[in-house]
Amino acid sequence: MSASSYRIVPAGDSALIVEFEERIDPGVNASAIALAEAIEAARLPGVRDVVPTFRSVAIYFDPLRTSADALVGRIQRDAARGGAAVTEAQTGIRVPVCYGGAFGPDLDAVAAFAHASAGDVIRIHTSATYRVFMLGFVPGFAYLGIVDSRIAMPRHPAPRVRVPWGSVGIAGVQTGIYPADTPGGWQLIGRTPIKPFDANRAEPFLMKPGDAVQFYAVDPDEFERRRE
Repeated sequence: MSASSYRIVPAGDSALIVEFEERIDPGVNASAIALAEAIEAARLPGVRDVVPTFRSVAIYFDPLRTSADALVGRIQRDAARGGAAVTEAQTGIRVPVCYGGAFGPDLDAVAAFAHASAGDVIRIHTSATYRVFMLGFVPGFAYLGIVDSRIAMPRHPAPRVRVPWGSVGIAGVQTGIYPADTPGGWQLIGRTPIKPFDANRAEPFLMKPGDAVQFYAVDPDEFERRRE
């Protein structure tokens, strides 16, 4: 992370946005996450929340307790120390998925997009290790990437009114799991019995930015056993 690779933009009188290069890239994302972790670890008085995204960090603060100028100085010092290097991702979180059928109504459409079979799509989707770039949309929704270009089908032009929780979808170079029953326009290729967000767990969020995730295929019987 260098002084030329980011800019600090005010967002009203109680938030600052630190913007890195405008692209989906593991190195850019690692810089954003490293800065967010450094600001959080500093426990600065008046800082209310720190939110990393694909390529930016939002820092919310109380202007009566925190000087914006002092916060900018802190950001510049942390940025000057450099971000974490991106190493080859190792499999961290393994997610079982039942692909196709009622669980993955768009699998055949993705196969047609890829000029391949449904089995090929499953093989391609499960062969990659994905990075959690950010959480957003609803609690626990992790934006994972980068999807192989062969199966990187764009989202539907009009979203579904209801997508069941656990549905695994593709939207361009991103893949992800719906943590709750919500509207959604991603191409649904399967479903997992694992909940990305569960308020009753000791750690409600299954994934956090920077995690590595790999999917693997299970049959419907295994899906039902795990869901129970």
